[in-house]
Amino acid sequence: MSEPSNSSQGFKPLADEAFVYRALLRQFWLNEDTGAVKRDAYYLRFDRNEIGLSVNLASACSPQDCAARFKKCYGVASLSLGDIRRLGLNVVQDSVNHANIVGLPYRETDRLAADRYARLLAQASQVVWRP
Repeated sequence: MSEPSNSSQGFKPLADEAFVYRALLRQFWLNEDTGAVKRDAYYLRFDRNEIGLSVNLASACSPQDCAARFKKCYGVASLSLGDIRRLGLNVVQDSVNHANIVGLPYRETDRLAADRYARLLAQASQVVWRP
């Protein structure tokens, strides 16, 4: 699968030191006992034909701004681009404050790989905002 690059969309490549925020839009995406992000937050939705996981650029908004974009948000997790790229994935910017984590398989087509990536992304996440 061919992935668009940041430069093809008119954006400069994002640095490994940059951070992105993942809005936690489902309550079950957080472990209520530990407060940790669960892997459920990092699966592509096959039924919506998603090409990547939606994230906001930390350089363009605060965790509170990220959460405020949604009717209901249970938290915001932070990830470094370096951690994402070390997994063999990438982050492609598509607007001034938004990007997508790309390179993930669907659970429906490769369950083992999808579970592995979701688990590793969850482990690399740090919750930076809760309501």
